[in-house]
Amino acid sequence: MDAELSGLDTGRMLRIVRIGAFIAFTAVGAQLAVRLPFTPVPVTMQTLFVVMAGIVLGPRDAFTALLTYLALGAAGLPIFAGFSFGPAVLAGPTGGYLIAFPAAALLCGYLHRSLGRGRIAAFLSMTAGTALILLIGTAHFSLITGISPGGALSLAVTPFIGAELVKVTIGTILSGKKLAD
Repeated sequence: MDAELSGLDTGRMLRIVRIGAFIAFTAVGAQLAVRLPFTPVPVTMQTLFVVMAGIVLGPRDAFTALLTYLALGAAGLPIFAGFSFGPAVLAGPTGGYLIAFPAAALLCGYLHRSLGRGRIAAFLSMTAGTALILLIGTAHFSLITGISPGGALSLAVTPFIGAELVKVTIGTILSGKKLAD
């Protein structure tokens, strides 16, 4: 009986460590940012870790990791891009991208499990998660700035398509075939 409880505790601890790791990876990825002169939206490595969380952690734990990331940043930890933090970041022009993170991680994890967990499934899942981030981020950007949806696309999606495809490709390569539980 003690061995069973010990195994359960070890499994729970492993989940917590993996969730914490993806919170940390996302926070570090936020600081790996390049500001483009023509848009307030930076290119960051966050989205790579968001979509990889779905593949590696599975839908439930990925959602938990990214929701916790948002809660920590909103509560005052400087873990958003440029070491920013607080509710104002979430309400600002780039807040929609952040708000989309838990849903994108959940979608990636769910799709990856549904599509068979291989590399093609990982690529398709991460592409869908990235598209969701861009869609929600751009809609939020348009609403907050008052820029038309077409104008918002040119500032908040078009400049990032190449970089996002590179990140999805990197995520696919790193994901392996059977990392998710």
